[in-house]
Amino acid sequence: MNHHDHENASCCSERSGMSRRKFLSSSGLAAGAAFASPAWLPRVAMAGAGGPSGDVLVHIFLRFGMDGLSLVPPYQDADYYNARPTLALPPPGQTGGAIDLDGFFGLNPQAAELMTPYSNGHLAFVQASGLTHATRSHFDAQRLMEGGLGVGVASSATAGWLARHLDGVPPQGLARGLSLTDLLPFVLRGTAGTLPVKNPETFDFPGRPSTRADRGAVVGNMYANAVSPLDHSALSTFDTIALLDTIDFAAYTSAGAIAYPDTFVGQRLRSTAALIEADIGVETISLDIGDWDDHVYLGSMDGKFALRVAELAPAIEAFYLDLLARGRLDTVTTVLMSEFGRRVEENFSFGVDHGHGNTMLAMGGHINGGQVHGTWPGLAPANLDLGDLAITTDYRDVLGEIALQRLGTTNIDEVFPGHTVMPIGITV
Repeated sequence: MNHHDHENASCCSERSGMSRRKFLSSSGLAAGAAFASPAWLPRVAMAGAGGPSGDVLVHIFLRFGMDGLSLVPPYQDADYYNARPTLALPPPGQTGGAIDLDGFFGLNPQAAELMTPYSNGHLAFVQASGLTHATRSHFDAQRLMEGGLGVGVASSATAGWLARHLDGVPPQGLARGLSLTDLLPFVLRGTAGTLPVKNPETFDFPGRPSTRADRGAVVGNMYANAVSPLDHSALSTFDTIALLDTIDFAAYTSAGAIAYPDTFVGQRLRSTAALIEADIGVETISLDIGDWDDHVYLGSMDGKFALRVAELAPAIEAFYLDLLARGRLDTVTTVLMSEFGRRVEENFSFGVDHGHGNTMLAMGGHINGGQVHGTWPGLAPANLDLGDLAITTDYRDVLGEIALQRLGTTNIDEVFPGHTVMPIGITV
């Protein structure tokens, strides 16, 4: 087996050794949403004026190294089975086998619901893609990818790539970028109009309703005299509370053929759809789905990985069918990505350690779907990058093409500094 077995644990040493404060600092997450409730009880939406000039981007980060080789296995590459004697998915047609995508790549059967948008030509995979930087650190890689950076570019950036994109296009509303998270992810950090809202329905000023107006006035007057950007952030938070209060999240139901699953991912995508349907000018919505760090007992068919995929795929399908039924698929692009993939060779704990090349997903009415994009480098030992899947598509080429063609980005050199975007045909 491989030489990285010192990492084998239910949680890798990098994560287990981090305090909460150190994690927030390293990952670039900013504190916020002091008014957010930990409950998740999503309250349609009232259609309003506005709406972004480009697509709404739904940015889903699969944190801590999702294994793309288990999601989209290259079942025609014999070296895949040599490297993973217990974890490799059988070929299509065998018991528990992958679902065929294109005669070479397959789809994990636990993600069968993804075949709905894929078969309709609205979902694409990009294999052997990712961050070309050599780091295998979760937190360094996340910050670099959310910053839109790569090799040879200073990693001291103070703003994420989506924040820089928003700086270059006219605002369409008060709340330009929302993250359905406790904290603002680095990808949205560094511009006005972005805010973490873990639960849009209960995003409110805490306390007794009878004194809400008086307390709000006191706090508002306090921050009115604060220095920028604190004054703007505080006052815009109050405005966003009022704006979200006009949307009845609990009453929102899918217009598609299936309901949203009553799961973590399902409820967040349901709220995402409600925000989009409300037409309040939100330009990007960010979601985090974590816990993909499978050093031990990955279980591509019946373990931890399979369970997470089985939660993700039905929620994505429901979101897709909802957007399709509401006529919004042509104005929404969804991207799923992770900071890196896993090593090709399984370890002694039936898991896989930190790797390199990975799989990205893109979905939307103008995504060139129904295919697996990218150049496959092969999994023969001589073709690997220090034991990992080599990267043949820079993640910025995928995001950059979407930004240019679907988001209306005008400052692409600032969004991805030091990188010339080379489109791969992910959009149509």
